Amino acid sequence: MSAAPTMSPVTTADDDEILYESMPRLRVYKSRVERYLVGSEFVAASTDAATGVASRDTAISPNVSARLYLPRLDADAVDGTLPVLVYYHGGGFCLFSAFDSTYHAYLNAFAARANALVVSVEYRLAPEHPVPAAYADSWEALAWVFSHSAGAGDEPWLARHADLSRLYLSGDSAGANIAHHMAMRAGASVRGLVLVHPYFLGSDEVGSDGLDPAARERLGRLWRVACPAAAGEDDPLINPLADGAPGLEALACGRVLVCVAGVDVLRDRGRAYYDRLGASGWPGEVEMWQAPGKGHRFHLLEPGCDEAAEQDKVISGFLNR
Repeated sequence: MSAAPTMSPVTTADDDEILYESMPRLRVYKSRVERYLVGSEFVAASTDAATGVASRDTAISPNVSARLYLPRLDADAVDGTLPVLVYYHGGGFCLFSAFDSTYHAYLNAFAARANALVVSVEYRLAPEHPVPAAYADSWEALAWVFSHSAGAGDEPWLARHADLSRLYLSGDSAGANIAHHMAMRAGASVRGLVLVHPYFLGSDEVGSDGLDPAARERLGRLWRVACPAAAGEDDPLINPLADGAPGLEALACGRVLVCVAGVDVLRDRGRAYYDRLGASGWPGEVEMWQAPGKGHRFHLLEPGCDEAAEQDKVISGFLNR
């Protein structure tokens, strides 16, 4: 499949210095960024023939937009009966989109399985828009969702079908990182948090770092590209367990689910978050689920595998309890 890079036309010998690359998807030069879609082409919103899930796009502001997924409703369904999942896509803050084929297929299937209204957020990408731009955009999208309480707001699917007393935040990888920070800020307005293979780092060594030292080193360099102003890997934005980071006991939501993958280099960062939350004095309910033998974001790379189905079943059950 041919690559479709996005780039600046300005090129000099000095500009061709490569600051970061993770091929076949991303190459960051001194003056431009090249992204290769490679199986994640943009797709239009539609009604999915297999599941009956309908999707539609909405512009929230000049910088922020979202794709909504509404599962097929029974003929006797009443308004305001669906839990809401606000979802932040992964990609190290630098890649992917709420409108690409990978996330579109995944959230179509998930909305049907969970019978939930999903809001998939499109935020600005680094390094053109360095972190914390992604957090600012993600908060703007969440505030927009909140504006639909009691049937208010300008989005009819949210106004008619959203039960915002059952509002959950989730994301994978960098999206899970974003979801954590949004939950810390949102307080009790959020019922629960689902972190899937969260992109957390730290200067301390954990066991899973040794699963793939080269991949671990790339993740550290990617963070420095995405957030040049960060204070290294112990910046609270990338390490919620660092000294000086807000304590996890400040989470106001009542339930948290952490999903990790058995051979993911980030596995033990997710486990440490689970352990710290459970020991923090936080009064809520925290759960962890692990996919043995699977790697980072396996559910998007192998959506038909048994472990992907089981992970979605666990998340769906969490949302509907």
